[in-house]
Amino acid sequence: MAFLSIAGLTVSYSGKADVLRDVSLEVERGEVVGLIGPSGSGKSTILRTLVGLMKPKAGRVSVDGAPVDYSSRGSLRAARDRFAIVFQQYNLFQNMTALRNVAIAPTLVKKRDRAQVETEARALLARVGLAEKVNAYPDELSGGQQQRVAIARALALKPDILLLDEVTAALDPELVGEVLDTIRALQRDGMTMLIVSHEMGFIREVASRVAFLDQGSVVEIGPPAEIFDAPKSPRLRDFTSRILRH
Repeated sequence: MAFLSIAGLTVSYSGKADVLRDVSLEVERGEVVGLIGPSGSGKSTILRTLVGLMKPKAGRVSVDGAPVDYSSRGSLRAARDRFAIVFQQYNLFQNMTALRNVAIAPTLVKKRDRAQVETEARALLARVGLAEKVNAYPDELSGGQQQRVAIARALALKPDILLLDEVTAALDPELVGEVLDTIRALQRDGMTMLIVSHEMGFIREVASRVAFLDQGSVVEIGPPAEIFDAPKSPRLRDFTSRILRH
């Protein structure tokens, strides 16, 4: 059984047209799966649904064999302990240092010992290349540094699966590389990840498999070389020909 199993997931906005239609996807422990496709294809909706920010209309999700019941607070709370999500916007607390931004959730939400959490937070900031920025406030950090703090904050929750939603989209081009380097390091460490990104070269490099979505459905899934170099469906061939031309 796959570590993360998504079967027949269907999601709609406020009863309107479905934004996800019968999506099925399996992710093995330690695997990196890239989600690509045009804007509005449902990529980010998958991540938001997994953490309970959107409620599925139909379908099943299980993590390590345990089903997630999104109508149950207890089941959702347990699922959220397995996932952590990083968004396009950093959403850091402006009145807190990098260290406190990383440590606040484990201390306030999980009621863990503050001293121990802060020791771990320092190690996480070092892991993302920000050991010297522990006492810096967000307005003293570049966009790339703020996004790396956001990644460290997600890792502080000790997730089994890290969800990355267009984490470089809000960055200036020269700052993208430092965030991608952080994700490469997580991949080498064996972190299970679902990555939504328009950075196709990066997805080709780090993903073990790539899923192409269009109009709320998974059109094709396979190894990066197959998806980018030998697409089977006409829609994916059209998509890759357009993006690789620019």
